Amino acid sequence: MTRVLELVEARLRSALGEPDARAAVTFVGTDRIEVLRFVDADVVRYATLGMSASPMTDPTSALADPDRGPRAELVLSLRAVPREAAETDKVLRPLAVLAASPQVEGVVVAPGASLDMGEPLWPGAPFSSVLVAEPGGLVADLELDAPLDPVRFLPLLPMTPNEAAWKRVQGARALEERWLTQGTDLRDPNRRSVPLTG
Repeated sequence: MTRVLELVEARLRSALGEPDARAAVTFVGTDRIEVLRFVDADVVRYATLGMSASPMTDPTSALADPDRGPRAELVLSLRAVPREAAETDKVLRPLAVLAASPQVEGVVVAPGASLDMGEPLWPGAPFSSVLVAEPGGLVADLELDAPLDPVRFLPLLPMTPNEAAWKRVQGARALEERWLTQGTDLRDPNRRSVPLTG
């Protein structure tokens, strides 16, 4: 486990630079989850470290394989804004909660999935859930020695409650296309919901 996380942190550093802050959260019955913050010009990125220590297990499986199964970490990118405009650094704990969900709830986090916090991602945030996007653009997959599956770095796209409800009906692809056609800045921590009619 420790070796996997060392490799994951090295991959994050090579892709995003040196983190300027990190926080650790431990939940009862789970491994420790860290969240690293990387600042690059006007973008702040938050990446989890610890989710990939164990493979995610399909909740319908009778027996959990300690080696085989998908592994992932989560990456959230937001525009850097003054603290009074959005307290985005308070997203650290919600991110750790989401990263612990495979251990706590036995879910497999994959592209197209919705992860719902049930409360704002940070104080006053217009988002309470995220859409898990396809990996590979920002941080490349990390190959591990067989029989371990590679670690995938899954981007998170914040969703407003209206967008999350629309996505449940129309699907992830339809929401992503709506964002694209409307020119939505998905890194804007104060953006409004995209128009969902017409």
